[in-house]
Order: sequence, then C-alpha cells, then structure tokens
Amino acid sequence: MGDRENLFENLRLELRRGCLTLATLGQLRQEHYGYTLRKALADRGLVIDESTLYPLLRRLEVQGLLVSQWREEDKRNKRFYRLSALGEQMLTQLLAEWQELNASIHRILGQSE
Repeated sequence: MGDRENLFENLRLELRRGCLTLATLGQLRQEHYGYTLRKALADRGLVIDESTLYPLLRRLEVQGLLVSQWREEDKRNKRFYRLSALGEQMLTQLLAEWQELNASIHRILGQSE
C-alpha cells in the first residue's frame, strides 16, 4: 500500500472511530449480545469487525456507559449489553454534538439545506 493509501486509511479509521462509538451507544438503547449487535449495525449500513466491536464494548462498559449480563440463550451463555443511565445521558449529549458538527460541516462544504 502506498503512502497515499496509508494516509487515507489512517484518516478513515480516525473518522470512523467516533461514529462507531455513537452508533453502538445508539443501538444499545435496546439490549443485544455481540452477534445481534453486529448484525443490527450491519443491517443499517455500518459494518464493524468483531476485533473492533468487542474492545469497544469493554471500553464503554469500563467507562460506565454500558451494563452487561451473562445469560443463557439457546443453551449457550451470551453476554447481553445495554445502555446504563449514564450511557443514556451521554448518548443524548453526543447526538446533539454530532448533529451540530454535521450541520457545520454541511455549511462549510456549501451543502446547507
């Protein structure tokens, strides 16, 4: 991969990182375990690898934004995640921030509504 491709990939990953956090928090307004969360995000156009999702879930739980619980389903133990009360507050604030940023970018690029 050339320098230009490496640069693009690094910038793309940086841009996606915050979006993945926001999307994951948004999707976890409803309880999911890892596979159903990945599928729900992918069905809505946001593909996320397991190697990215599970560390993200652990980080969000350590930060107090998610709570999880091991339960048996279909004779298998699965870890179910959902937003905590703090996670719900942060999601509301982050969505407002994202909407402001998105509107600003549209204005900067001359694509205002």
